[in-house]
Amino acid sequence: MDQQVPTTSPFNTDTTPGIPGFDYDPRTRVVFGNGSVARLGELAREIGASRVLLVTDRGLMEAGHVDRALKRLRDEGIFVVDFHDVQQNPTTEDVERGLVIAREHSIDAIIGFGGGSSLDCAKGINFLLTNGGKMEDYWGVGKATRPMLPVIAVPTTAGTGSEAQSFALIAQAETHQKMACGDKKAACKIAILDPELTLTLPQSVAAVTGIDALSHAVESFVTTKKTPVSQLLSREAWKLLSTNYVTVLNEPDNLAARGAMLLGAHLAGAAIENSMLGAAHSLANPLSAKYGTIHGVAVGIMLPHVVRFNGECERERYATLAEDAGLQIDASTPSYETLAKFLIQALQFAGLPVSLEGAGVARDSLPQLAQEAAQQWTAQFNPRPVDVADLLEVYQCAFSTNGSTGGHS
Repeated sequence: MDQQVPTTSPFNTDTTPGIPGFDYDPRTRVVFGNGSVARLGELAREIGASRVLLVTDRGLMEAGHVDRALKRLRDEGIFVVDFHDVQQNPTTEDVERGLVIAREHSIDAIIGFGGGSSLDCAKGINFLLTNGGKMEDYWGVGKATRPMLPVIAVPTTAGTGSEAQSFALIAQAETHQKMACGDKKAACKIAILDPELTLTLPQSVAAVTGIDALSHAVESFVTTKKTPVSQLLSREAWKLLSTNYVTVLNEPDNLAARGAMLLGAHLAGAAIENSMLGAAHSLANPLSAKYGTIHGVAVGIMLPHVVRFNGECERERYATLAEDAGLQIDASTPSYETLAKFLIQALQFAGLPVSLEGAGVARDSLPQLAQEAAQQWTAQFNPRPVDVADLLEVYQCAFSTNGSTGGHS
């Protein structure tokens, strides 16, 4: 009997928009799980390390984490020396001090152990140790010409996602200008994500690093450089972060929530690697340079106003994020306003400033800050084009709590 051929297709053949082209090139192995830092020595051996520089900070030394890391490395017969003088927002001077130790001990691998500052400093040392020169030589993308040493990153904060990125963010010591120095060769070989390491975080640090991670998920989801892959990463990061941020602050010992925040921060960092960031980060960096504002605070204050500025052109994507966070969407209120209010409430819950005035910024400095923000390279990836006048307007809206509910033209 002849087989009957169906005359209609069982599949949906509706025309859909073409998928944009992209180049997805992940270079970092991710080892996630409670207690996974116990594998540090084993994993270092796997990448051929025999003489290691461990880059960290004094806080982790005092918490005992560094001693345990050193023991795991030495138990594998690995020579290890530590550089534990990394400052918050590492500068070229931090990198130079670490470089002296690296050269003195002829290292063949680097471990960044700590927050984004330690991880960025570790990558900065790698640039200079293998390629010579000074950090300014690598400001931009793809300026390293020689191979670089393998790096293992062990983040202890759920914040920057630096372990997922091939960029080192280093400030010039004299000007405090932040330089994004990126090269695929600088990407970490392995990232160890151990939620247990975040249990000793002071609540104040968990608060500001969490806001930073949230900002990464929001901005990377809408940039002009976004791809289908980066958006998957951004959205999953946002789901994990937005639904666990308050829990971590309320229940510091909740290991499941800690793990969700750590993984969310990593995924947001991986999204940045493929999509870059937007105007909120361009507006935040001058605040840190001029006033020493903690980055998570600076970007947290600016982000709701950038969401409003971008609102009409990103209404659907912001609605997606609002829904993913479990927010009630009111037909009478734009989705971007619902999202902006949620971000402000996150700052309020954490006891962080919600305005520039509350962060100690002087109103008469806003025009100069806007000029500097326009020079930050992430501004070019904002979904709605920005110029100095636009950035000044956003600063003005963020200046006082009275501006926290205002719109943007």
